[in-house]
Amino acid sequence: MKAAVLTEINKPLQILDVEQEGPKTGEVRVKVKATGVCMSDWHMMIGDWPARLPLVPGHEAAGIVDEVGPGVTSVKAGDHVIFSFVPHCGHCAYCSRGRSVLCNGYKASPPGGMYDGTTRLKFNGEALFQMARIGTFAEYVVCSHENVVPIRKDMPWAQAALVGCSVATGVGAVTRHAKVRAGSDVVVIGCGGVGLNIVQGAKLAGARRIIAVDLLDNKLAYAKTFGATDTINAKTEKVAKRVKDLTAGMGADYAFDAIGSQITAAQIVDCVAPGGHAVLVGIPAMTVTAAISPAMMVFQEKSLTGSMYGSVQPNLDFPILCDLYMEKKINLDALISRTYKLAEINEGFAQLAAGSHARGVVMFD
Repeated sequence: MKAAVLTEINKPLQILDVEQEGPKTGEVRVKVKATGVCMSDWHMMIGDWPARLPLVPGHEAAGIVDEVGPGVTSVKAGDHVIFSFVPHCGHCAYCSRGRSVLCNGYKASPPGGMYDGTTRLKFNGEALFQMARIGTFAEYVVCSHENVVPIRKDMPWAQAALVGCSVATGVGAVTRHAKVRAGSDVVVIGCGGVGLNIVQGAKLAGARRIIAVDLLDNKLAYAKTFGATDTINAKTEKVAKRVKDLTAGMGADYAFDAIGSQITAAQIVDCVAPGGHAVLVGIPAMTVTAAISPAMMVFQEKSLTGSMYGSVQPNLDFPILCDLYMEKKINLDALISRTYKLAEINEGFAQLAAGSHARGVVMFD
């Protein structure tokens, strides 16, 4: 089968013919139908995050179960599924508490391979690793049954794929993690795929004012489409001051950083009112740190938290998000700026890096 493979950091992906071993006990093979072009893949491709090479990136995807290995009862051949890029062992302390995004039941398992430490992909006889143990930039994926969630069969493929990362991460950060209250004022810094879903998550939660912040006017225009009531171009305006101007001098009740940088992490703390809640959502390079004033946090009782994968439970929340889309309560159609074939995937990442669209999706036959 064909897969897009990262063989060197800061080099284009290569479309290669690779060999795939079938599913073993507890595993499934999925025919990929759509996979998103996401900034998380880009972070690995440019070396911001450590990666075992050669690697098949890709983690935001949906497809059809083609085959199941022994012992699999959660899905069957023909099921439509969304991939989850976090494990869900079901027995560790975090899974038991409903916080499966923090699952640590596989501590001894190295990244890039299956949970037993082996791999299912090879190229010219050499082991080929899979991002998040799924690696969806491929025609087929073999992974643990824990990494796929069955969904309704009338859900369109491109939209289903986006639920697997940007939608769950953005909407979940608002509804599952921060639990934004109706009538609140919300700031969202960064209007890419995740940020736009934070915007529409805030709208879904009943926020009164949703203030979108970005450096690009086209992204601020996108944010208006998803429910932003106000926009700030951080190139030309002082973000915290403008937020206070828009909120009667108080600041916002909630602020979300969908970028993940030294500057934006500090900005969300400055943007919230006393008693406000700032949430880190975007993941920066591992070396990034940010200067936060502990005194201000104490005297103003501000909260700063991190939200991984929207703090969702994929097996519960993915079907709900699909229902919300089908009921026209969230807008996933406008997220998709362009679709690509697998052979065009590097063009998709060029467009992503340029900030020229909301989300690109690779579609398979």
